[in-house]
Amino acid sequence: MLRSAVEGFDPDLMIIDNVPRGAQYELDKTLAMLSRHGRCRVVLGLRDVIDERTVTRRQWLRQRNFETIRRHFDEVWIYGDPNVYDILTDCGMSEPIGARCKYVGYLDPTGRRDATQAAADLAQVRGADKRPYVFCAVGGGRDGLALCEAFAAASLPSGHRGILVTGTQMPDNQKARIAAMAQGRDNLTVLSFLREPIQVMHHAARIIGMGGYNTTVEMLALRRPALIVPRCAPRREQIMRTERLAARELVSMLHPGELSPSALGHWMANAITKPGPGPDMNGLARVQALARSGAALIPAAA
Repeated sequence: MLRSAVEGFDPDLMIIDNVPRGAQYELDKTLAMLSRHGRCRVVLGLRDVIDERTVTRRQWLRQRNFETIRRHFDEVWIYGDPNVYDILTDCGMSEPIGARCKYVGYLDPTGRRDATQAAADLAQVRGADKRPYVFCAVGGGRDGLALCEAFAAASLPSGHRGILVTGTQMPDNQKARIAAMAQGRDNLTVLSFLREPIQVMHHAARIIGMGGYNTTVEMLALRRPALIVPRCAPRREQIMRTERLAARELVSMLHPGELSPSALGHWMANAITKPGPGPDMNGLARVQALARSGAALIPAAA
């Protein structure tokens, strides 16, 4: 960004993800430079949930995020639905920055189903085995061992098989433990990584995962029977979001303290797709329109 300014190229739009000043405050000089030039719209893209109110307020005040947004940012695009969780009200953000904020809806990822890599990953997983399957993934896998162990030991629905993705960041010794548990089972496949899993998730009979933003939004968009075992520490983001979605019966939730092979087996045997309206999933289209035009937020569908 600084190099482009020196060369005379003025960007029209800069979107900063989640942390207004950067993870190590590395964006301070860039933001100041853009403000001096005054020709670039600067936007903060914010997840629907950060953490509990007191933690979020303390963090944002300590990091001077409110001051930074007022000084340097034109808008804040919140990737969520206030009917699920209203971060502006709950975290006391309406007064300091509310005028700059727009709820755009959750970011629907289902357009990725058309990608060549999505079809390739689905073909890899399916192979010649046409049995329905339950898909379980734990993101990067650094803190996914407990869920992987419970899934690898759980009873699957009759006639089903399991697809378990441990993640590339799971330590090798933990991956070896999961692989050993799967040995001798003809109904469980363990993979370390799928480059584009959206088609695999779309065709799954059930989906099980942790409660990161991307995984949760994929579950909401695909409308498959989905169970989330959310992380509760060091942040409360995952459990806060999952509790609210579960209360609306958009997903099922299992507290990590209640995680066991029998609990997973019971859910898999009884899971059904919940009918009824879901949350606002039009965020990607709105972000694209806002980025193109700079116009006010497109009204949400009734």
